[in-house]
Amino acid sequence: MSKKTLFVMCAAVAGLCGCQSSKVRISGRFVGSDVKNIYLEEVLPLRQTVVDSTTLADDGSYRFQLREASGTPSLYNLIYNGERIPLLLSGGDRVTVNSVGSIVRNYTVEGSDESELLRQFYQAFVAGAQRLDEIAQQFAAAEDLSEEQRQTLMKQYTDEYFRIRREQLRFIVENPASLAAVYALYQRLPGDAYLFNGDSDVVYYRQVAEAVEQKYPESPYVQSLLAEVARMDARIDLASKITETSYPDLEMTDMFGKKVRLSSLAGKVILLDFWSAELGTSNALNADLKEIYARYADRGFEVYQVAVDVSKPLWINAVQEQQLPWISVTDLRGRASSSLMLYNVQHIPANFLIDKEGSIVAKDLYGKSLEAKLDELLR
Repeated sequence: MSKKTLFVMCAAVAGLCGCQSSKVRISGRFVGSDVKNIYLEEVLPLRQTVVDSTTLADDGSYRFQLREASGTPSLYNLIYNGERIPLLLSGGDRVTVNSVGSIVRNYTVEGSDESELLRQFYQAFVAGAQRLDEIAQQFAAAEDLSEEQRQTLMKQYTDEYFRIRREQLRFIVENPASLAAVYALYQRLPGDAYLFNGDSDVVYYRQVAEAVEQKYPESPYVQSLLAEVARMDARIDLASKITETSYPDLEMTDMFGKKVRLSSLAGKVILLDFWSAELGTSNALNADLKEIYARYADRGFEVYQVAVDVSKPLWINAVQEQQLPWISVTDLRGRASSSLMLYNVQHIPANFLIDKEGSIVAKDLYGKSLEAKLDELLR
């Protein structure tokens, strides 16, 4: 090989290496608000930090530059007028983000495939969440709704809720190797603690973790995902070891926002009751249970009632209207509640009677049958 040829090859390699810049440029225009300040926030697994800020020009244009960005896409937020636009940026990106009017619902992204994919998920998710909030506000604000109007709003809320969840899962399953799928894994609707069904969500976390680890082995989000999978596996393993003479513990939220553990009632006879404010039979069943509760509460009987609903206004309204005197809790996840999985509940209503020693001694007892069992246990 001649010296001239070697020189040309070395120059070419040097040129290629020089193209792998660690700089990121973000620019664009935001139009439709009088707010002038815009911020850039870096989001890492354990912290979020504002790393830069600037002021919009008179025409709404702005510009940021990151000098030492990672070669693997990392999550950043553009923050403007109280709203966040998530971006997945890596060294060498030249990204343009524009918006007119409602920033989050109308923004566009050019120059970053990962950020564009994230936009497709994020805008649809935010729009759905806002729609849920609008329906909930209609329900809470109107005091003179007819039963038909109430049922219509409840159906609209439920249908929209599950539509959003289906689209969220579809996006994750169709894009498992994208960091946009990592972002989608952790987005929650109001009242949601889990993506879909508690620890059984591990299948989605594992699918994304394995795909992202293969595509972006150096990503800081990979280790967090793998740790989450390990925690889920450990909880599932623990749940599988629960014996028939004990019960899976629950920790759910009451209508005042306080978390209440089922195990906090240890030493009492507990009725774990699953119900739904949407069911037409709930009033009659609760009326019967209130009479039983009044007779046995002073003797060491307690009810831990789990509402299998997704509408917080509907649930709170039912608890208050019926003046339920016991512990009323929910996770607002409806039929996707992990509590149903833990107790293998196949239908609503359902209940489990737990004695003072913590053993489940009966299930689906109502009326006289429940009274007879309580007489036996509370002698």
